[in-house]
Amino acid sequence: MASVSVTINGRRYEIACDEGQEAQLSRLGRYVDDRVRQLAAAVGQLGDTRLMVMTSLLLADELSEKNDELEAYKVEHNATVREKKDQMLADNLDRLAQRINLIADALEPAVEDEKPVEETDPTQEET
Repeated sequence: MASVSVTINGRRYEIACDEGQEAQLSRLGRYVDDRVRQLAAAVGQLGDTRLMVMTSLLLADELSEKNDELEAYKVEHNATVREKKDQMLADNLDRLAQRINLIADALEPAVEDEKPVEETDPTQEET
């Protein structure tokens, strides 16, 4: 198992991680440190625990907003996909209807040629 040293608000923390995750964990550590520093600059040093809780809440709020944006995107994307599928289905049905009409038009003369001739009753006289 690998480990990474991250510094947040001037304190070093040794964090264990899976092999190959070191770069990602370092990047996240820098991001959290930047957010802690921004918050500390805005409200002053409140103590590590309070500063970490407030930063955690800010990060959770960011994550919540991104999740909402993602859900809105999914809904929009799904609607677009559904519209495209509906349009493709309508186009396919139109093409099929045209083919059916062409076949029907081609068969119509043949059907008329095969109409039975009306037979007359031999017992009835022609007038």
